[in-house]
Amino acid sequence: MRSSTVRPANLHQAHLLRLLRDHGPQSRVALGDLVELSRSKLAFEIERLMESGLIVPDGLAASRGGRRSYNVRVAPSFRFLGVDIGATSVDVAVSNAELEIVGHLAAPLNVRDGPVAVFEQVLALAGRLRRTTSVEHFDGAGIGVPGPVRFPEGVPVAPPIMPGWNGFPVREAMSRELGCPVLVDNDVNLMTLGEQQAGVARSVRDFLCVKLGTGIGCGIVVDGEVRRGVTGSAGDIGHIQVEPDGPRCLCGNTGCLEACFSGYALARDATELARSSRSAALAERLASAGRLTAEDVSAAAGAGDTAAQDLIREGGTRTGHVIAGLVSFFNPGLVVIGGGLTGLGHSLLASIRTQIYRQSLPLATGNLPIVLGKLGQVAGVVGATRLISNHLFSPA
Repeated sequence: MRSSTVRPANLHQAHLLRLLRDHGPQSRVALGDLVELSRSKLAFEIERLMESGLIVPDGLAASRGGRRSYNVRVAPSFRFLGVDIGATSVDVAVSNAELEIVGHLAAPLNVRDGPVAVFEQVLALAGRLRRTTSVEHFDGAGIGVPGPVRFPEGVPVAPPIMPGWNGFPVREAMSRELGCPVLVDNDVNLMTLGEQQAGVARSVRDFLCVKLGTGIGCGIVVDGEVRRGVTGSAGDIGHIQVEPDGPRCLCGNTGCLEACFSGYALARDATELARSSRSAALAERLASAGRLTAEDVSAAAGAGDTAAQDLIREGGTRTGHVIAGLVSFFNPGLVVIGGGLTGLGHSLLASIRTQIYRQSLPLATGNLPIVLGKLGQVAGVVGATRLISNHLFSPA
C-alpha cells in the first residue's frame, strides 16, 4: 500500500513517474526508448517504484516481437486538487494520476472579500467534489491566485487587486485545512502549466502564455520550466506602460496596459461610449442591464457596432505592442493567448498578431505561431494539478 508521504527516491524515478503521468501506461521496453538508462538500471528503478506503491502493473503490453512485457502506470489512487482563483470567479477540480479532470465546479467569487471568506468558499467546493467523486483524501493541492506570489513560501506579495491578501500564509493555512501538501502560484503561471500539460504547448520548450482578463499577465517557459523571477513578479506585463497620459492604474501608475485594456478597462470605456451616444448598441444594453461587461462589447461588435469593434481592435493593438517587445527580447517558439477576453472574437487575435508581426523582426516571427489556448476555463486547474504533481513526483 502506498503511503501518502512516499516520494521518488532519485531523479531517475522522478523522470519515470512524470513520463507515466504525461503519456499514460507504458511497457518497460517503451520506457527504455524514452530514458537514457541501461536495461538493468531501468528494471531496478521500476521495481523500486512498484515496491513503494507509486506505480502498479497495468496488463500486457502490445507485442513488439518476442516475449510480451507488462505495462506499468502511476498508481490510479492518486487524486490531486486544483484551485484557480480569479478576480471574480473560482474553479475547483479533482484530477486522477494522469491529470485528467474527474470532477469540476465553478462559482462566482469576489477576491476583494479577502482570503478568509474566499477560502471558506473554496473549501466548501472541495468538500462537494470529494463527495461527488468519492475521493477519500487529496494527495496534494495546487492553488492559483491573481497576483504575485513568493513561491517558496506560498505567500501573495502586494497584489494590486487583492486587498487583505498581502503576506497571507495561503500554503500553510490550506495545507492544514486540506491535510495534504499545497503549492501556491500566480494564476497566469497555472494557465501556462495547463497548456503545457494538455493544451497547445505540449511539445514546445520555450513559449509565452498571455492571459487577458480582469488583469493581464504572462507566463514565461524557458527550456520547459516556468520562470517566476526573484520575487515572483516575472511576466507582470499588465503594468508595462502603453500610454504615458493614459488612465490611472490600480498599481498607482498611469497608462499601464491593464488600465487601458482589461476586463475592467473595457467595461469602463464601453460605458463612456454608451453615455456619450457614440454607440447605440452599447447604450441600449446599458439602459437594459444598468452596467456593461466585456460580453456586451463582444455582442455589440458582433452585431456590427463600429465603436465596439474599434475598442477591441485598439485593445488588441496595445496588447500586441507589448507582446512584440517580449518576442524581440525572448524569441519564443510559441505565443499562447488565453483568458476571458479571448471571447471577444477573432478580431482581437487578428489585431494582436498584426501588431506583433509588424513590430518584431522577421527572424523572430518568421515561424512563430500566435494561437488561442486550447483548454479555456479549465487551463488553470489543470496547471494547478501539474504544479503539485511535479512537486510530489520529485525526490524529497
